[in-house]
Amino acid sequence: MARLTLRNVVKSYGIYEAVRGINLDIEDKEFVVFVGPSGCGKSTTLRMIAGLEHISGGQILIGDDVVNRLPPGKRDIAMVFQNYALYPHMSVRENIAFCLEQQRLPKAEIEKRITEATNTLRISELLDRRPGALSGGQR
Repeated sequence: MARLTLRNVVKSYGIYEAVRGINLDIEDKEFVVFVGPSGCGKSTTLRMIAGLEHISGGQILIGDDVVNRLPPGKRDIAMVFQNYALYPHMSVRENIAFCLEQQRLPKAEIEKRITEATNTLRISELLDRRPGALSGGQR
């Protein structure tokens, strides 16, 4: 992971300004959640960070690199949507590992990342369960 910085990031659709000059610093390994009413720009901001949406102004930095024009696949980040998509035939461990395996990371690195993520989220005891055996909050 790396530090994420948004400097006066703006997203406009014609005359409508969906995101108005957001400034944000998220430190390495910091856990952040965006909350707010419908239409306040949460999803748009996340989509801009991920590179799924072009920004209208400002800068997005990952580490020390401005990534405004970097395609999503080159940003080495991921996001979880409110309407999650868990593979029901896979355990929690397998669901978490899936995208890491697609990146062809070494097994030791995958295990390390799974351990770090599940410890941060305090869900280590759920690793062997399948989504159907989890509560809505656990999913």
